[in-house]
Amino acid sequence: MNKKTVQPSERLQKVIADQGKGSRREIERWIEEGRIQLNGKVAKLGDRYKPGDRLTVDGKSIAVRSISKQLILGLMYYKPEGEVVTCSDEKARPAIFDRLPKCKYGRWISAGRLDLNTAGLILLTNNGELANRLMHPKYQIVREYAARVLGQVSETQISNMLRGVELEDGTARFETIQDAGGKGSNHWYHVSLREGRNREVRRIWESQDITVSRLIRIRFGSLQLDRGMKAGEYRQLSFGELNRLLNKTGLPPIKLRRTDKRQHYSALPSSKQTPRKARHSNKLPRKLRDTYRQHHN
Repeated sequence: MNKKTVQPSERLQKVIADQGKGSRREIERWIEEGRIQLNGKVAKLGDRYKPGDRLTVDGKSIAVRSISKQLILGLMYYKPEGEVVTCSDEKARPAIFDRLPKCKYGRWISAGRLDLNTAGLILLTNNGELANRLMHPKYQIVREYAARVLGQVSETQISNMLRGVELEDGTARFETIQDAGGKGSNHWYHVSLREGRNREVRRIWESQDITVSRLIRIRFGSLQLDRGMKAGEYRQLSFGELNRLLNKTGLPPIKLRRTDKRQHYSALPSSKQTPRKARHSNKLPRKLRDTYRQHHN
């Protein structure tokens, strides 16, 4: 007796996000609004897609490709203070997407957010599953920040923040705290953690009655904010950088032919906001190093 082959299936929101159409949360909202059809019927939350199914969003058909066959793109963006990480803002504040080039394959999805008054490294990709995994606590991806704080910081306070403090949404702690120098109101620390909760870095400091006057994300996983990069600039991630992110999150690597590589590198328009090829270093961007040097002397 022949056994029936069971076709693998995946949640609709995951499949559509993988195609770079939006984040999972956005797509769940589209399903609730009746904008998505599966095999000619209005989709419902909980529906699953399997190979051969027909998918449409707002009446437009979606060609579903496996992640190994997609053209995956990534951007590094140096977010300035005063910009929001959203496509639309009720207060009409400047958004990071206002500066970014149009993505020719899907749309840009940010791997997490930085609040209005936090600057630094934002990673973006056109692959929803990669963006989701980069944000997910399961993958324990380290984020590192440069924090300028007001007031004296004692060894007891540092020990408390490394051991863990209670916030309104649970326990939080820094993985590492390094004194980066400076005096008085210009004292800097480098801190790292493996979560991305809302204002988490600031709230950990505030639990010790210490105010953060400036906060800059300088590393996300294996990627360091490029030396010499200025606020508001972006650059495309290389194959190696993308593959390290894919490997860290358990996704298959990019394997492209030479012709595909040319297509990959032409996927973004040239721009005055795209810095020259990055020089990788463990050092901070030049502007930050100059700031530190000024206050260390």
